[in-house]
Amino acid sequence: MNPPMKRIALTFALLSLSITHAAAQPLRPQDDSSQEIAQQAIAAYRKGDVTGALGLATKLTEAAPKQPQAWLLRAQLHGAQREHAKAAADYSEVLKLDPKSANAWQARGEAHFKLGKIAESIADFDKFLELVPAQKPHHWQRGISLYYAARFKDGKEQFEIHQTVNSNDVENAVWHFLCAARADGLASAKKNLIPIEGDGRVPMAEVHRLFAGKAKPEDVLAAAKAAPAQGRAGEPMFYAHLYLGIYFEAIGDAKLAREHIFKSAERANENGYMGDVARVHAEILRKQDKK
Repeated sequence: MNPPMKRIALTFALLSLSITHAAAQPLRPQDDSSQEIAQQAIAAYRKGDVTGALGLATKLTEAAPKQPQAWLLRAQLHGAQREHAKAAADYSEVLKLDPKSANAWQARGEAHFKLGKIAESIADFDKFLELVPAQKPHHWQRGISLYYAARFKDGKEQFEIHQTVNSNDVENAVWHFLCAARADGLASAKKNLIPIEGDGRVPMAEVHRLFAGKAKPEDVLAAAKAAPAQGRAGEPMFYAHLYLGIYFEAIGDAKLAREHIFKSAERANENGYMGDVARVHAEILRKQDKK
């Protein structure tokens, strides 16, 4: 997704909040040692020494176990290492100490989703929205979790209200389509596909035309192959495979859906939250195989 999010609500990727907390809300230990450890951990992270930063963050939780900022710092470092179970556990510690920390509810919801714990992610996102209800229109991540929870009517509603704050995102139109197809039927979803203009990312124009019945899957792949990588290596091909997989799943072609979803999941680590969506989707398919 590519929405104009309010960063305070929905961005937790690179320790910005922990750095802010360390600077603006100092830890309150018996001496100054914990504040020094926090600054050392942040400095190590900035230098690329994540292992060293994690060691220092663990030392910090031992020195100041009653301070939510200590657990928050380590949680975000675990998240940066894609250790989502450890991140979720540390966010839980933050919430024990500060249950009104909206950002911790949001971050734990993201970690739960990345662990494939869909119901838990929705519960956390809903708690976040209880604390900051004005953020509901921005919360596309909740919509994706609702889709995987088979709460298609609720997901459709979430993407409809997201459209009011993010009107030029093909991905929002596609996820609305997916929920509508399950809630109202494929014909109705096609008829009510949200029109989008202005999403310049490759191959989003072709993806939208595909769902509108005006393009073929090969058009999406051709556009992605012809485009240079945008920001992260392989991004156009990642999005091509992700949305082709979802398209084929929507129209009932399980074989091609799996082929493209698995290809997109191979690029998961390079593509942010949507990379995690691809990986979680692939894991769901693998669990279905085992059954």
